Amino acid sequence: MNDRPTVRVRFAPSPTGPLHLGGVRTALYNFLFARNMGGKLILRIEDTDQTRFVPSAEGYILDSFAWCGIEFDEDVVKGGPHAPYRQSERSALYRKYIQELISNGTAYYAFDTEEELNARREALKAQNQTFQYDCRSRMEMKNSLTLGPEETERLLAAGSSYVVRLKVPAGEVVRFSDLIRGDIEVQTENIDDKVLFKSDGLPTYHLANVVDDHLMEITHVIRGEEWLPSAPLHVLLYRSFGWEATMPHFAHLPLILKPDGNGKLSKRDGDRLGFPVFPLEWTDPVSRETSRGYREFGFLPGAFLNMLALLGWNPGHDREVMGIDELISLFSIERVGKSGAKFDWEKARWFNHQYLQAMSNEQLAMILQADLEKNGVTADRAFVEKVCGLVRDRAFLIPDLWDNAWFFFKAPGAYDAQAVARFWSPEIAGLVADFIAGGRLLQEWNHETVQVFVKDFTAKHGIKTGQLMNPLRLLVVGSSQGPGMMDISELLGKEEFLRRLEHGLSALKK
Repeated sequence: MNDRPTVRVRFAPSPTGPLHLGGVRTALYNFLFARNMGGKLILRIEDTDQTRFVPSAEGYILDSFAWCGIEFDEDVVKGGPHAPYRQSERSALYRKYIQELISNGTAYYAFDTEEELNARREALKAQNQTFQYDCRSRMEMKNSLTLGPEETERLLAAGSSYVVRLKVPAGEVVRFSDLIRGDIEVQTENIDDKVLFKSDGLPTYHLANVVDDHLMEITHVIRGEEWLPSAPLHVLLYRSFGWEATMPHFAHLPLILKPDGNGKLSKRDGDRLGFPVFPLEWTDPVSRETSRGYREFGFLPGAFLNMLALLGWNPGHDREVMGIDELISLFSIERVGKSGAKFDWEKARWFNHQYLQAMSNEQLAMILQADLEKNGVTADRAFVEKVCGLVRDRAFLIPDLWDNAWFFFKAPGAYDAQAVARFWSPEIAGLVADFIAGGRLLQEWNHETVQVFVKDFTAKHGIKTGQLMNPLRLLVVGSSQGPGMMDISELLGKEEFLRRLEHGLSALKK
C-alpha cells in the first residue's frame, strides 16, 4: 500500500507585468514534476502588492500558459478545493493567521514611521554601518516589545499606522535541505525581522506564501534561486505556526543567464540582441511600448517548451528533441543543475527548426495559410503543400515559410538592386529573350524537360549554367533567393514562368 502523500506543486506569479522566460521555465519544471509524480499543479495569483499591480497582467499570464500548453489542475478559472486562488481574495485568512503569530509571541506590532526608519538608517550610515531591523536592534525601536501591552493597545485603538514583523529568535541556526543545493544553514542573526503584514492591511509575500502553501497542501516548492535568501525566513514561519511536520520540500532553480553568461537574462538583453524574453507579445500599459513574444517571432509551443526544459535540466542522454510526454517521463529534480544556464538564441531557433522539419507538408500548409490570408492570397491546398515541401528546409521560424515562399503566390513587384548589378546586362537580356522563345516551343514543361532544355541552351550559347540561371531567378523571384530553379519552374508552370521572364525583361530594359 502506498501511503505517500499526493505531490502538489504550485506556480505563483505576481501580476505586475509580463511573464518572463525564467517564470515560464519555473512553471514548466513544476508541470513536468507534477505529471511525472502523478501529482497536481496549482496556479496561484499572488497579487498582494497593490502598488505594482497591473490589471492586464493576470490575463496575459493565463494566455501565455494556454499557448504553451502548460495545464493547471487548480487555478483562478477552474477553481478547486482550495479556492480562491487570488491572494487578494484571501485577506480574511491572513488576518486570522497573523493574529495567531502575535498571540503565540512569534510576531509583534511595529509602529516605527518611515521617517523614523530613514533617520535610523542615515545615522548608522554616517558610522559606516548598515541598519537591519532584527534581534539586535528591535529593542531600540518603537514596537509592541518595547512599548508594552497598554501603550500598544492604545496605539491600535487610536488607529495608528503599524506593520507586523516576525520575531526572529536570536542565537539559533536555521537548517533545511534543498533538493538541488543540498543542506543549508543560516544564522538567525543574519535574518531580519521581516514585515509580514503591511500598513495597508494586506500581507507581504512571505506570510501569504507560507499560509497558502500550507492550506493548499503544497508538498514541493520549486522556484527560482532569487527566492533562496527568503527560504530560512519561510522555515521560521513554518516553525512559528507549528507546521514543521508538513513543511514542503524546497528546490531553488538556477538562473537563466545572458548569452555571455554574465548575469541574469533580462528584457534589455533581448532588446539589445534581437530576441524575445516573453512568451507572448506584451504592450506596457504606461509607456505603450510593445515587446514581441516567442509566439509572434514564430515559435511552435512544443519547441519553445523543449528549449526551455533543457535550460538547466539534463535528461541523462544526448538527444535534445523531446516531446512533452517524453519530457514528463524523464524529468527529475535531481538532474536540475546548480549553475545558471546560458541562453542561446541560435539554439532556440534550432529547436524550432527541428519541430518544423518534423511536420508534414500538410501541417506546414495549414500554418502558412495564415500568412496567405494576411497577404490576400487564395491558393489551392495541394499547391501550397508542394510549396512547403520546397521551402521547409529553410524555415527556422514560422514567418520563414512565407519569406521563402511568397514568390510562388505573387509575382515580384521589384528586383533586388544588388542582384541586378551582379547578374544583369544587355547581353544577358538577349540570352533571356532567346530562352523565352525556346521555352515557348517546349511541348512538355516539367523538371526533367526544362533541365534538358537548359543544358542544351547553355551548350549552344557557350555559357555556364549559372550565367543563365541567376538572371532567370532574378526575374522570376525578384532576388537571388529560393529553391532550385527546376523546382520553381515546374511548380509555377510554363505560362507563369515565361510570363514573369517577359515582364522582368521589359522592366529591366527601362
